Amino acid sequence: MAEVTVAEVLAELAALEDPKVRAVNERHGDDHGVNLGRLRALAKRLKTQQDLACRLWETGDTAARLLALLICRPKAFGRDELDTMLREARSPKVHDWLVNYVVKKSPHAEELRVAWSADPDPVVASAGWALTAERVAKKPDGLDLAGLLDTIEAEMKDAPDRLQWAMNTCLARIGIDHAEYRTRAIGIGERLEVLKDHPTSPGCTSPFAPTWIAEMVRRREEA
Repeated sequence: MAEVTVAEVLAELAALEDPKVRAVNERHGDDHGVNLGRLRALAKRLKTQQDLACRLWETGDTAARLLALLICRPKAFGRDELDTMLREARSPKVHDWLVNYVVKKSPHAEELRVAWSADPDPVVASAGWALTAERVAKKPDGLDLAGLLDTIEAEMKDAPDRLQWAMNTCLARIGIDHAEYRTRAIGIGERLEVLKDHPTSPGCTSPFAPTWIAEMVRRREEA
């Protein structure tokens, strides 16, 4: 396949732009109008291209950056590169995909988790808490779960939205995956009432931690 240029990719993304999609995305803070299914189809056609991914990221365009995250090689990025990319990723979708599709697969994930969790920027800190929630569920050895609950109890209620969401996810994962902390996790959720009234689509589980924990435990027990 002939090498694809950044200009060609940007032209294709522009052709996929849909004003209705943009209007929906902008309500969530994402400034792009490309249907994600079509974006994934384009990524599948391009396949993995690390150099192209880096050049697309450098454009600063949100759709281009989302595409870059789908065609990059996660392990090819250095620690400082990922740190810079996260601080540049102000769009919620770019931030989420960078953490979930790239950083979680990186050999630098644990070092970044520790550094980001303590960062004064709440958007950066939210990435650290997202990585912590992942470790709570999959690699909890060495984590101070009681200490995490202490921090969540003290700070989650007044945390900015994205950081609050990530801390709440960590709270729920502790309650779901660690029975010895379940009662305390539920109690914290009930006292703080974070996301208690969050609108939830039919068939979806509420992000309110006590409800989320109870539902996931019930499913496991019935499985």
